[in-house]
Amino acid sequence: MLITCPYCGPRDVIEFTYQGDGNRTRPQPASQDLDAWNAYVYDRLNPAGDHNEIWQHSGGCRAHLRIVRNTLTHEILSTAFARGGHKSAGHKAGGNQ
Repeated sequence: MLITCPYCGPRDVIEFTYQGDGNRTRPQPASQDLDAWNAYVYDRLNPAGDHNEIWQHSGGCRAHLRIVRNTLTHEILSTAFARGGHKSAGHKAGGNQ
């Protein structure tokens, strides 16, 4: 399976680490709501079809990516940086500072 990193380009899946479901909302770090933390850590869905996931390009630029992948065919439908503010390989660094 190939994943196209917005910065590095197409790379084999072996360079990436799955970080989890991209639809989950993490409780506030200071929260002491054990039910919320339990649900966040242990409650998992197993969707069939298009799924929003977080991956890290751990064997490359180390960026966190938001990937939409079909769980039945493993087709990658889209990739983007998980957080805004990153420049893709097509942009030059520097400029407006």
